[in-house]
Amino acid sequence: MKNLVLMPAIILFVLAACSTNEKIMPPVAKKIPKELTTHGHTRVDNYYWMNERENPEVIAHLEAENAYKDAVMRHTEELQENLYDEIKSKIKEKNESVPYKKNGYFYYYKQLPEKEYDVNCRKKGSLDADEEIILDENILAEGHEYFAIGGMSVSPDNKILAYGTDTVSRRKYTIQFKNLETGELLEDAIPLTTGNAVWANDNKTVYYVLKDDVTLRSEKIMKHTLGTPVEDDVEIFYEEDETFSTGVFKTKSEAFIMIYSFSTLTTEFRFIDANNPEEVFKIIQPRTRGLEYSVNHFEDHFYIRTNLDAQNFRLMKTPVLKTEKENWTEVIAHREDVFFTGFDVFKDYLIVSERKEGITQLRVMPWKGEEYYIDFDEEVYTANSDINLEFDSEVFRFSYSSMTTPTSIFDFNLKTKERTLLKQDEVLGGFDKNNYETKRIYATAGDGTQIPMSIVYKKGMEKNGENPTMLYGYGSYGATMDPRFRLSILPLLDRGFVYAIAHIRGSQINGRAWYEDGKLLNKMNTFTDFNDCAQFLIDDGYTNPEKLFALGGSAGGLLMGTCINLRPELYKGVIAAVPFVDVVTTMLDESIPLTTSEFDEWGNPKVEKYYHYMLAYSPYDQVEAKDYPALLVTTGLHDSQVQYWEPAKWVAKLRELKTDDNPLIFHINMDYGHGGASGRYEWIKETALQYAFIFDLIGME
Repeated sequence: MKNLVLMPAIILFVLAACSTNEKIMPPVAKKIPKELTTHGHTRVDNYYWMNERENPEVIAHLEAENAYKDAVMRHTEELQENLYDEIKSKIKEKNESVPYKKNGYFYYYKQLPEKEYDVNCRKKGSLDADEEIILDENILAEGHEYFAIGGMSVSPDNKILAYGTDTVSRRKYTIQFKNLETGELLEDAIPLTTGNAVWANDNKTVYYVLKDDVTLRSEKIMKHTLGTPVEDDVEIFYEEDETFSTGVFKTKSEAFIMIYSFSTLTTEFRFIDANNPEEVFKIIQPRTRGLEYSVNHFEDHFYIRTNLDAQNFRLMKTPVLKTEKENWTEVIAHREDVFFTGFDVFKDYLIVSERKEGITQLRVMPWKGEEYYIDFDEEVYTANSDINLEFDSEVFRFSYSSMTTPTSIFDFNLKTKERTLLKQDEVLGGFDKNNYETKRIYATAGDGTQIPMSIVYKKGMEKNGENPTMLYGYGSYGATMDPRFRLSILPLLDRGFVYAIAHIRGSQINGRAWYEDGKLLNKMNTFTDFNDCAQFLIDDGYTNPEKLFALGGSAGGLLMGTCINLRPELYKGVIAAVPFVDVVTTMLDESIPLTTSEFDEWGNPKVEKYYHYMLAYSPYDQVEAKDYPALLVTTGLHDSQVQYWEPAKWVAKLRELKTDDNPLIFHINMDYGHGGASGRYEWIKETALQYAFIFDLIGME
């Protein structure tokens, strides 16, 4: 009981120090050495005890860290409030999405003044029809600090809405059903799911994904019949391989229900006729390690995007009755210089999404006639297929955005090539895209590789080495951080910041090889690429180490941790959000969410060569007694993807060993998880904290 009294006393000491002129002292975590031995190598983890979420001592320590953060940042409270107001004032409070048509109804959502969540609506037959509110998320969120919808789907007869809700932020969704004719909530409630329900065409059978309660792995496909006890639900498929997860969806044609199993390197699909939920699912192509494919349906063929003999993927098709790969025929060939990322099928057209030289492109391929590309004006942009549910249509809907152009939704006539702007997100407060400039630049990595960066700044910027600069990166899972519009960075740009995205290896901006060169035993390229981008921004006159900041979250938080271990002198300050920093210990523990499914991303440290390689970059393991830049670290107590104790331990070890006097601030959100706050406006508070932290470091108001 002694420590239970001592830890809250730390909070009182922090607050008392703040009320005087005494130096505010950070919390000091107790040390309980724990030896961790793997492959004959022993590590000592002094803060292993922090991984007990229900331990009152752990909670008290986290609260002490929050109290310290509040005390240290108290002098910036007015600045944070001003930043919050500044960002919020740019958001159009009354907003509405572009409607899309499905099964005789137009669906859309509304956002209302001072409301945090969406109001989901539909109109029957015409946009002039009466509005029907099918789900007001604001009502469902009442009384909850956190609220999220996991998925919404309407039965084929348009009468029943299935939706998933999470009020804890652990991504454990409960599926519920609402009668849209009466407004009645049905008794059926299915907990511990991914939140998405898939309807068979009989209007009473739904398929859903059940999660493991501990690891949160999506492991079972279940079948539920409306009006029957959930306990009687039938297990349709169980993914036995713990390195795989599973999911379920309905094809665009609504003719088939698909179950898919996936790991980092391998996929497998199986299907039934959506009109016959009693059928047994049939495998399209049995899993083969390293073979990835995805499936959609059109007429009497399945269309398959695959890496079969094609590193950058190609498109195949196969008869519905003969699905094994021996029957696949080529529709779009593999190209060494183009990464094939996706496709949409129409009655008379095939629309292909691809990347060439890092730029997204939309390619129109008529089944009969000449193919062409949709033209875009800007040098650096993002364009993606939007909601396209109808096969028999000459109109293709896509979204467009750049670092200076707010997200815009277009309808494009595939025959006449005429485009119609349906909506561009409105940015209030006198925003003018012509006041900013965006372009693509390249840094040279240590091995000579050219690393692309997308940058944006206010026009008139001079390359005099004095511009405050924010460098953002991620670099894992093949996820590409596209150069899209970010309203949240306007306070930076308007104060003279340069904002840059480092498209480092580990993403897929330059194709699949770019990803392969930034994972497993090539992972170190990700970190050195980012530091090389930082060095380029300094050498080329954009900024200097006293004005360069870095930002990354989750796997991007790992990026931050490793980069400052390697070259801390490059950065004035670093923001590491929900950072994955205790790589080896986490990947050795298969009870932790995401561990088993990510061996092909990071490596399995139970294999000795991976253990030593991962240990060499694991931020927590590589903390040293040296100077570090100023640090703001964030986490959520209920984080389902990076457990809160990773950054908690990292901060404690940094406090113990770092030799500088730079600020180290730890912000723990006790109500949220990995994605931070829910709602339209709550996220602004954390952004305001981040910017106040940065501005304070360089004396900017």
